[in-house]
Amino acid sequence: MTDDAIEPEASPAKPRGWRTQSGDSLPEVFRSIPIPRDARFWTKMGAFSGPGYLVAVGYMDPGNWATGLAGGSQFGYTLLSVVLLSNVMAILLQALAAKLGIVTGRDLAQACRDHYSRPVGFMLWVACELAIIACDLAEVIGTAIALQLLFGIPLVWGVVITAFDVLLILLLQQRGFRKLEAFVIALLIVIGVCFAVELALAQPAIGDVLRGYIPTTQVVTNPAMLYVAIGILGATVMPHNLYLHSSIVQTRAFERDERGKREAIKYATLDSTIALMLALLINSAILILAAATFHTAGRTDVAEIGDAYQLLAPMLGVGVASTLFAVALLASGQNSTITATLAGQIVMEGFLRIRLPAWQRRLITRLLAIIPAVTVAALYGDSGTAQLLVFSQVVLSMQLPFAVIPLVAFTSDRAKMGGFANRPALKWAAWIVAAVIVTLNVKLLIDFAAMI
Repeated sequence: MTDDAIEPEASPAKPRGWRTQSGDSLPEVFRSIPIPRDARFWTKMGAFSGPGYLVAVGYMDPGNWATGLAGGSQFGYTLLSVVLLSNVMAILLQALAAKLGIVTGRDLAQACRDHYSRPVGFMLWVACELAIIACDLAEVIGTAIALQLLFGIPLVWGVVITAFDVLLILLLQQRGFRKLEAFVIALLIVIGVCFAVELALAQPAIGDVLRGYIPTTQVVTNPAMLYVAIGILGATVMPHNLYLHSSIVQTRAFERDERGKREAIKYATLDSTIALMLALLINSAILILAAATFHTAGRTDVAEIGDAYQLLAPMLGVGVASTLFAVALLASGQNSTITATLAGQIVMEGFLRIRLPAWQRRLITRLLAIIPAVTVAALYGDSGTAQLLVFSQVVLSMQLPFAVIPLVAFTSDRAKMGGFANRPALKWAAWIVAAVIVTLNVKLLIDFAAMI
């Protein structure tokens, strides 16, 4: 380590506004990445870049594929407005999560444990674990489908094989956090290139695409469209990513005075915003591909990844289209396992202060996702797993308020954040986002109750 870098240091004393002193979040990598002093903008940007891309992975996992395909094939470009709105919400919420971690030195799980009573903290932990399992379920099914499409492996066996990717995660973690970030970014590039080629082949109408980003009341008034829209929201704004981001920004050894924290917030926000704009492009590409290829041809019934794979090549007239689709899906599934592993560790350690080896934590979470996935795959085949994939994203959306409301409350509290507390305009914007999320979920529950 050079002299112009900031050495990792011990946790600071208990800050004002908190009942207890928090332990280091992800202690094995806490403040392990040096930040050069007095460096140029791009040098510092490079040092801070990385956490945003790990967060962005969760915004383009296989669950996004299911909801994006369903939305594009059924409703054309209309739900692009939901993709855009979800991404704007994500950018705001992830910036708040990064600020919470940088300013307070604790992740969202640790903050919840400190602030709330033990019963409330336990319920929040259960809600977050359900969100992680739902996310993991999407990764299991997406990876299994990709293995089936590329190599002909039966769906049930593909689900079982996903249990062993814990070895890949363990290997990457042992090589250092920067290596983990580099691996994630490499797979993101693969996904981006695959979809760039797909869109070039599909040739969507640019005017229709742009009009799709304009919001319409039909999204709320049409129950079928609302269900898919809620799924897109759940697949885009990931509750466990808020816990993840508030932790991994603390891998950077920035200065802990006011100037150092403000600088860290600036670079962390830039990092996550740029990464989430990439996620917006990829999520939009999934829906645009479905709309341009299937909806315009009258195939509004294409909601399953397997069907999309089979139809892309003949409908676009290029055999490689289906292969690129499956390769991107496999990269997406493998990438998402990394964030779920870290989020699971952060949540368990933050809420319960239980420390397990990474491979044990990952295996437990993965087995909880594999059991329903194997059952549905064996009993109902491709159709059942596709429905389970979309449903998992709705479950994710239902968990969002339990992460969003504490995050907005903590970052708006001057006793906890001091001079870094949300300014009035930001506070109101954050609470409006929280209100929109809660309102959409209540509307979904009412619609479900009416259909029973």
